[in-house]
Amino acid sequence: MPDSFWTLRGRCLKLGHDVPHANGIVPLRLITARETDPAKITPHLFEQIAPKFAGECQPGDIVVAGRRFGMGPKVPGYIAMRALGLGLLCESMPVQAYRGAIGEGLRVLSPCAGVLDACETGDLLKVDFSTGEFVNQTRGLTRTFAPLPPELQELVMHGGTAGWLVEWAKANQPASAPHIA
Repeated sequence: MPDSFWTLRGRCLKLGHDVPHANGIVPLRLITARETDPAKITPHLFEQIAPKFAGECQPGDIVVAGRRFGMGPKVPGYIAMRALGLGLLCESMPVQAYRGAIGEGLRVLSPCAGVLDACETGDLLKVDFSTGEFVNQTRGLTRTFAPLPPELQELVMHGGTAGWLVEWAKANQPASAPHIA
């Protein structure tokens, strides 16, 4: 379960290298349909590589992946991951994938060199995305990775680009014109 917005504590889902967005994170049919409804996407999260995950995951669980996670500039998988309250650590991800994850408000740390060697599926992890602290409580391992940059933390806190824009618009409403009687 989440300790705070930035600190997640949950089970690890360990994936390998080269996990594509299409037919890896979510089925291609959801991407081509341009599906953005979390209720329609979440049941299919990782169904082709970890079929039971979407039904068994809990808020605070953390996906740990290798190099080139999320290849392809798509976002439905990140919408589903955020809706489920998950976090993501990966050794690397393409710039477009990273932008897509952040733009959807997903807590993500990348690059995390050697993270695959620090955990296995089912391990209990605690990750602070604001400091980069990674603790594998099952194995008694602690690592520090680069945190989510402060410039992006506000964006993620508001649920991504759309949420940030709503907050920005509220804060920048023009003052109403004075009433002249």
